[in-house]
Amino acid sequence: MHVYLLCAESRLALKLTVMAQDTKVTALIMAGKRSGALDPLAERAGVAQKCVVPVLGIPMVERVAKQVAACERIGAIRIVAHEPDEIAALPTIAALIKEGRLTFTEGKFNLVDSVFSGADGAEFPLLITTADNCLVTPEGYSEFIGKCLSAEAGAAAGLARKEDVIAADPVGQKKFYEFNDGGFSNCNMYWIGSAKALGAAEIMRGGGQFVKFPSRIIKAFGLMNLIRFRLGSGSKEKLFEQVSKRFGIKLVPVELSDGHYAIDVDNQRTFDVTEKILKRREGEPSE
Repeated sequence: MHVYLLCAESRLALKLTVMAQDTKVTALIMAGKRSGALDPLAERAGVAQKCVVPVLGIPMVERVAKQVAACERIGAIRIVAHEPDEIAALPTIAALIKEGRLTFTEGKFNLVDSVFSGADGAEFPLLITTADNCLVTPEGYSEFIGKCLSAEAGAAAGLARKEDVIAADPVGQKKFYEFNDGGFSNCNMYWIGSAKALGAAEIMRGGGQFVKFPSRIIKAFGLMNLIRFRLGSGSKEKLFEQVSKRFGIKLVPVELSDGHYAIDVDNQRTFDVTEKILKRREGEPSE
């Protein structure tokens, strides 16, 4: 009987593994505007919105869409945007639209409402990334998806270790979440496993950026977790466990292997860092 149960468990584990490998994820690329004001990078580049600012000659949203589309674990792609026409005209985007793989949904002037808009009618699970995540590769998305599925996460956030981010570039990211198991940076990769788990997006209603705005931690996670966060007295797993209880779903921190994934294009400094790294990757000489 004992051997039979072990065999049954092994067959179930194998079945779950195969199902996880076959699961196709819907990707949401967040390409909206944070406010009605023109982003400084967009103004400098002479374009109407940040997501089409060229990074090493290619609009950043086009770069991201190309990497997302190349990930074999991703099926449908949705771009959440306020001004889709300018984005839709980009060659890679236009080709994906023609293929029937990419569609647009309406961006809202709140991150959470934009996620809800992108998720409306979509097949779960969802991978959420941002249009300025120019350094994430298809392998990076695949790693994140695989780890989320293996953990049976209801929702998840991708994180990179401080030492890996610094190794990628010493000034690429300056702020880190400190836990007793090390410092980590957000990779702007999120996972929503089901429609039920969509409520976890409420964590981001204040706009995220918890390092800059501690009051948002209180609102999202509670006062005691802010204290633990500030003192570095708890692990990331413990914090996520507490939030899991609050939302009634399994929220998982997913540690990614490459520190580059935590560097996105937020300002002129990170724009310059990103171009430098892309030149190195693509074999172009750095100035």
